[in-house]
Amino acid sequence: MNRHSTRHSAPSHLAASLTAYLEDLQESGLDGIPAELVTAPGSDTLLQRTSSADQGTEDAMSDHLNAAEKHETLEQISKNLGACQRCKLGATRKNLVFGVGNPGARLVFVGEGPGADEDAQGEPFVGDAGKMLNRIIAAMELKREDVYICNVVKCRPPQNRPPEADEVSTCSPFLLRQLQSIRPEVVVALGSSAAQALLQTKVPISKLRGKFHDFHGIPLMPTYHPSYLLRTGGNSDSFWSVWDDMTQVLQLLKLPVPNKSRNK
Repeated sequence: MNRHSTRHSAPSHLAASLTAYLEDLQESGLDGIPAELVTAPGSDTLLQRTSSADQGTEDAMSDHLNAAEKHETLEQISKNLGACQRCKLGATRKNLVFGVGNPGARLVFVGEGPGADEDAQGEPFVGDAGKMLNRIIAAMELKREDVYICNVVKCRPPQNRPPEADEVSTCSPFLLRQLQSIRPEVVVALGSSAAQALLQTKVPISKLRGKFHDFHGIPLMPTYHPSYLLRTGGNSDSFWSVWDDMTQVLQLLKLPVPNKSRNK
């Protein structure tokens, strides 16, 4: 076999291998491709190692993988997550808290992790902080079922401590897959831990909030956590800062901005 025929056999072999891999995933019940296998920063994937001569084949493979990924449902992701024990939080939780809301939501709220009430009920933001979040959503003239609500980590950290770096890195691929399934137009990060984890920064929430940041191509608005508003009061400066942030979110979504009067 000459060098010309050898060069053209490599893409064919690559295509056959990837097709077989996709078929194996479908037989196992996973229709989508985990995001970390496709889009992980700095990953040296097989597709990235193909030569420029094989660019057409590489593009076709990428389209195939991306098409499969886009069809991954929240139900499939939850099934893949299963009774997760991938990090140490799995040993101490009562219930895994996956997420709740509209699977086609235009707006997604992301917190840092479940608290005691959430751990008990298996649903995010159902305690006092959840009531405050519901108040924010209602002030936007939206309903809880209109949006999607989830957390960076799916299990409660002991004593409600912030999630640790290894816990975030283990769980965040599932959050990425959730967002890729939902394809929201805006993400709101609730609180310092969530914003810093998503944006991979140590900048405090007071400096992050008030402007949009890019998160994998999605506009992300960091804002104060509802529990912080509970501590500072319902008519505090921080409450109105959150409202200013939500006003920007509504404007980006091209939704009406309700008039709110600030009472001192």
